[in-house]
Amino acid sequence: MQITGSAVSLTVEDVAASAAFLEQHFGFAEQMAADGFASLGREDAGLNVVYLKRGNDVLPEGFRDQHAAGLILAFVVTDLVGEEARLRAEGVEITMPLREEPWGEKLFQVTDPNGVIVQLVEWAQPQQ
Repeated sequence: MQITGSAVSLTVEDVAASAAFLEQHFGFAEQMAADGFASLGREDAGLNVVYLKRGNDVLPEGFRDQHAAGLILAFVVTDLVGEEARLRAEGVEITMPLREEPWGEKLFQVTDPNGVIVQLVEWAQPQQ
């Protein structure tokens, strides 16, 4: 098997709102779109983010009305402090403030208009 790409698909109520959030604040670009569907990517992300409208019949019947809940869309970045400052300046609400975990992860979170959690991460040295 050869994997030629990767994507994560999230079911949301308002596809356009989530797509615009990733485009405006995280530099993603729309690569494909149709009614109830948008696929966004950026060259350095390593995956596409796909938004599907709740109820879309491409989803298995038992999953069509579920919302992208209980997951975190995480991006590893450099200059985490700078990214937090940039997002604040853009008016994005920081829904979990910058923190450092004992296992060496620095992170903060924002939430998109559909409630999808976007986490930015930078790896630090583990605390002793």
